[in-house]
Amino acid sequence: MAAILEREIKLRFASTKEARAAVLSTGATPLRGRRLQEDCLLDTPDEMLRRRRSVLRVRLESGKSLLTFKGPVEPAPMKVREELETVVGDGPLLVRILENLGFHVWFRYQKYREEFALEDVIVAVDETPLGTFVEIEGGNRGIAGMAEALGRGPNDYLLDSYRGLFCEHCRKRGLPVTDMLFDDDES
Repeated sequence: MAAILEREIKLRFASTKEARAAVLSTGATPLRGRRLQEDCLLDTPDEMLRRRRSVLRVRLESGKSLLTFKGPVEPAPMKVREELETVVGDGPLLVRILENLGFHVWFRYQKYREEFALEDVIVAVDETPLGTFVEIEGGNRGIAGMAEALGRGPNDYLLDSYRGLFCEHCRKRGLPVTDMLFDDDES
């Protein structure tokens, strides 16, 4: 099987309403409706994956679960990395199996995601505990074209993961890094 390279950027928006309107104004069409995604990042006790700058993720959403491996980020103007992903029948059970094999969940995060499509890009409007982001995934030209259609340029590109953005948010505020979860009254 050939490696699949994921290419993406994130753009920060002031609100979900503004982000959705901006995406729709580009001509993008709705692909998947708004749903809660709950992600668990797993690693070995000796942090083998983190030392390799790789990620093992189990995503739970709307009765569907995904197991994803992401390799190290390659140096590029956009976030580029190997991504291998498969649907699994029972995400919570998979997490238990992985824990029994010696992995542990070291970070959890949530977001509400709504997806749109235009040509060769998938555009997600993500509502997170940190605020609203638009994530654009596809080919280099498609990503740059969509960002430009949204009124943004390379200086606006955020290449960090949601965990990286959350760690920076906590560091700036002198807060401990915990899981990135919605308060019960926000979800």
